Amino acid sequence: MKGLAGRQTKGLPKGARLECIDNTGAKVVEIISVVNYHGHHRRYPSAGIGDAIICSVKKGAPNIRKQVVRAVIVRQKRPFRRADGTMVQFEDNAVVIITDTGETKGTEIKGPVCKEAAERWSRIAATASAIL
Repeated sequence: MKGLAGRQTKGLPKGARLECIDNTGAKVVEIISVVNYHGHHRRYPSAGIGDAIICSVKKGAPNIRKQVVRAVIVRQKRPFRRADGTMVQFEDNAVVIITDTGETKGTEIKGPVCKEAAERWSRIAATASAIL
């Protein structure tokens, strides 16, 4: 089954801080907005596994700090249900920084990547060391 089945649980609202798990130099990023999010009146925008987000780098190398970058969420603490009925949750919230075309900026990814994000973003799947 390709892509995300059904309604994905969105566990990360705007303003959430996430760990960056690639080797671009960023350590902590904060969500500014969710790409292609079409919300509801007075509903706070939030993102989940496999969503592209626009975020600000809060901690990291001096050359990348305070920059606005695109990223993809590859892990979230909030449990979500897969198509086969299993519930999945991770120990932390993590992102991988990407370019505007969807290529990964870093050359390696530390830790596991969610299967849903790997199916949706082929370049992340190719770079990932483990896919769960």
